[in-house]
Amino acid sequence: MGFVTQSLCSILVTFLVIFSCLCEANSEQYHSNHVRLRKQEVANCNVYEGSWVYDNSYPLYESSACPHIRKQFDCHKYGRPDTLFLKYRWQPKGCDIPRFDGQDFLRRFKGKNIMLVGDSLILNQKESLVCLLHAAAPNSKIIVGGNDLYTNTTFEDYGVSILLFLSHYLVDIEEEAIGPVLKLDSLKNGKIWRDMDVLVFYSWLWWYRSGPKKPWDYIQNGVVILDDMDRMVAFRKALTTWAKWVDTDVDPVKTKVFYLGISPSHYNGTDWNKPGVTNCANETTPINGSTYSAGLPSAAYIVKDVLSTIKKPVKLLDITTLSQLRKDAHPSSYNAYKGMDCTHWCVAGLPDTWNQLLYVGLTN
Repeated sequence: MGFVTQSLCSILVTFLVIFSCLCEANSEQYHSNHVRLRKQEVANCNVYEGSWVYDNSYPLYESSACPHIRKQFDCHKYGRPDTLFLKYRWQPKGCDIPRFDGQDFLRRFKGKNIMLVGDSLILNQKESLVCLLHAAAPNSKIIVGGNDLYTNTTFEDYGVSILLFLSHYLVDIEEEAIGPVLKLDSLKNGKIWRDMDVLVFYSWLWWYRSGPKKPWDYIQNGVVILDDMDRMVAFRKALTTWAKWVDTDVDPVKTKVFYLGISPSHYNGTDWNKPGVTNCANETTPINGSTYSAGLPSAAYIVKDVLSTIKKPVKLLDITTLSQLRKDAHPSSYNAYKGMDCTHWCVAGLPDTWNQLLYVGLTN
């Protein structure tokens, strides 16, 4: 009887082990198929068409827990009393996009250099990205360094470096005998950029600055030096110079290139059907729906037009419309300077979605 019982137990244990292995295999197969199907779904979907939906699981991190936020963007630290603006998630019309996974991001890009190049809007995105990764690996040692050209935030345990290269125009400003000259066909910093593994570019904010606010006295277009010119024409020429650099100098096997779409400001209430409103101060919720009554800014069409001429792979992070819907997501007066800022964005906040879409672009 004891022998029979022992044999039955042995058979039962063997059956359970086999059953467990089959379940695990099926689970792994299901997960693999689910991930593959989700990637196919996202690949066939315009992730930039959609609307903002309330999601109580947001934000993805608390700004108070991230020590890497510039005082211009740290809205809650400087007194913003409402939190509803943090509770919205971007929902594309035709698919679901994966939540930003900082642990996966750090593992995928172990030993890699990710550089963001542009003005203070790209700084907005960079600080969001660092905070998202810090939230995923709060105990990882972070080293902040850099030089006169760029800053470098490295997650040492993973060897992942997030670099910021401030370049307001992408093309060069050079000091000449007559003064500083903005050279629309010169791009010398590309020799630094091309060594990166991921590049994200942005330029627009400074193109309409005038008087003492602009850092140049003349514009050089080819061999012609001018006091000034149509800024939209100048923007197109500079972006074309950058596009030619991508085709000439970037190795697409090594480097993935993205361009951040035009980031909107909110100073004219007519744009969101509130005539007479001159800033974003009292805005606490997004615009309902998926369209913005003012339409796209002219610069957004130029970006798309120039990017369409590039032969090498460049992905547009087409965030303009989804950002136009977020009149509520600016610092307004809740910053260290107490000035009315309806141009930049709170961190945590909208730039986290920009980085979620970057993550989709990198992994899909």
